Amino acid sequence: METESRGGGKPSSEDIQDWEAEFDGGFGDVTRARLSAENFLSTLARSSPPTMPEYRDDIVLVVTELAANAIQYAPGPFGLTMRRASDSVHVTLSDTSTTPPAPRPFHPGTGSGGGIGWYLIHTLCDQVSVVVREDGKDVHAFLPW
Repeated sequence: METESRGGGKPSSEDIQDWEAEFDGGFGDVTRARLSAENFLSTLARSSPPTMPEYRDDIVLVVTELAANAIQYAPGPFGLTMRRASDSVHVTLSDTSTTPPAPRPFHPGTGSGGGIGWYLIHTLCDQVSVVVREDGKDVHAFLPW
């Protein structure tokens, strides 16, 4: 389910409280998660613009990385929730793996790729936490807005 603001004008705070979307876990869902995040942030920016323009891109990049990691390491469906939290945006990605993310070695120039996403997420976020559930995990990321 995806929620979004309807109609014209400035959205009310109720319109931008929570943004939720569910995905099957296919490769195209990385793009769909990114577009979902962009829609939420566009709605949010109409009533509360980011304090720095790059914050929007940082949030979209973190959502993209989290979605890609969910598809690669946690086969199956995943959920994305975004909400405004005082001067930040709280992103939660829920997936089907009970294994917490861990940094992997990054070897630039080897052509093997990968290993930078988890570091990137920690660099861009004010806070990152992982809550393991019986049926998967929730990755919580707080980014400035």
